[in-house]
Parts: sequence; structure tokens; C-alpha cells
Amino acid sequence: MKSEKRMLISFILNFVFTIFEFVGGIITNSIALISDSIHDLGDSISMGVAIYLEKKSKQAADYKYTFGYYRFSLLGGLLTSIILIVGSIIIIIEAVKRLLNPQEINAELMIYFAIFGVIVNGAAAFNASKGKSANEKVISLHLLEDVFGWVILLVGAILIHYFDIRFLDAALSLFFSLFIMTHVVKHLKVILEVLLEKAPK
Repeated sequence: MKSEKRMLISFILNFVFTIFEFVGGIITNSIALISDSIHDLGDSISMGVAIYLEKKSKQAADYKYTFGYYRFSLLGGLLTSIILIVGSIIIIIEAVKRLLNPQEINAELMIYFAIFGVIVNGAAAFNASKGKSANEKVISLHLLEDVFGWVILLVGAILIHYFDIRFLDAALSLFFSLFIMTHVVKHLKVILEVLLEKAPK
């Protein structure tokens, strides 16, 4: 299977599931599910940009872009970073409110969503892991990270369901959001350094 086709399959799986997950978060009233869907949205945008750049990067330099088209990837990374930062800040504010005032969530339904999440993201990660290109390897790592996130979410949902630990949903949401923010800030720093033409390592 060609590199672009493999990445397209992973992109479709991830994007469709992101929508499914966001709706699931609203239905179950789980802020943890919604926060993870924002993370997945960032991954979907990254994958979409990566698929486009896989073709674009093969385009030779011309009189418009005499140094080639590689720097276009920075625009995609910048857009993804901004979306993730804004989304994470909104989720953190909502999570803090829920920590102070825990809400009822449908933990049983949340368990089913989490099991489905592990399966879908696992399939997408396995598909991307077969690739040889740098883009595919990065995408594979992102998706593998998502699988671990869903495993944590599954364990949390089980604890909420059987032990009624309501604050755990907001706590997991904070964990995911802070984890995303830490990675995004590091990534954004690298992007800005390149845009400012700092000498690369």
C-alpha cells in the first residue's frame, strides 16, 4: 500500500472518531471525553497537513519558492498548535469548575466509548506503523499516544462507574489538557525558532 493511502486511512479513522468522541462526551456529560476529542482533532489536522505535504514536499523548487516547499509544514504545525492551545485552555477552565462542583456522568456509556476508542486508535496506529516515511512514523507515534490516553480513560471510567469517584472525570481532563499543552508549547517553540530563522541544531 502506498504511503499516501496508508496515511489517508489513518486520517479518516481518526477524524470520524474525533466527531464520534465529541458527541459521546456531550451525551455522557464527560469533560474528559471532550478534552480528548480536542486532542484528537489536533492529531487529525496534523495528519491532514502531513498527507498534503507528502505530495507537496516532492514538488521541486520554482521561481515563486526558490528554496522549495518544505516550510509550508510549519504553517500546518502553527495552525494545529493554536487550535490545541485555545481548546485546552477552554477545557482547563471547565475542568476546574467541575472539580469544585462535580457533576453526574454516564460512566457505563463512557466505558463503551473508551473500549471503542482503544480499538479504533489501535487500528489506525497499526496501519500507520507499516509506513517508512518520516511523516508516517510521526503519525504512528501520535496515534500510539492516543491509545495510551484511551487506556487511561477506560480505567478512569471503570473507577467512576464502580466507586462513584465523580471528580476523577475532571481530574483526567486536566491531566490530558496539561499533557497536551506541555507538548504543544515545546513544538511551538521549535516552529517559531525556524520561522525566525534561528540556526538549526
